[in-house]
Amino acid sequence: MLTSSGMKIKVGFGFDVHQMKEGHPFIVGGVQLEHHAGAFGHSDADVLVHAICDAILGAANLGDIGLHFPNTDMRWKGVSSLVLLEECVRLISEKGWSLGNIDAMLVLEAPKIKPYIPAMRKNIAAVTGLEEEDISIKATTNETMGFIGRQEGVVAYAVCLIQK
Repeated sequence: MLTSSGMKIKVGFGFDVHQMKEGHPFIVGGVQLEHHAGAFGHSDADVLVHAICDAILGAANLGDIGLHFPNTDMRWKGVSSLVLLEECVRLISEKGWSLGNIDAMLVLEAPKIKPYIPAMRKNIAAVTGLEEEDISIKATTNETMGFIGRQEGVVAYAVCLIQK
């Protein structure tokens, strides 16, 4: 879409889900949360950053996180998802795009996310080049229903705007 000033903008949507495992570290937005269980995956399983990566890649029509960082590639085993996010920003930059903003939603029963949001925004801003005010992170519960309600998994959604 072209704006009235001739700038081209696109919107991307991302989603991610990870299983929770007892005694596993819980990394969200590059911050380790204090909790008895954590998300499990090939990298650090940062569900929030993975959803943001998919939103960014999708907006630029560059596929998804699994295409660029497959769980069969040992280079990405245990890596901080902030490294993946930095690479996604590099990939869109190569196509002439810049990131405008991010709006994200976490869905989990526990722990409460509000105290961690400032650090998450700071980490994501440092990697993306965005101002912290251009990064929105919200959280909600699943009202104790389903796998999220039973604390078996965590979900994140994200949208972003890219521009050139």
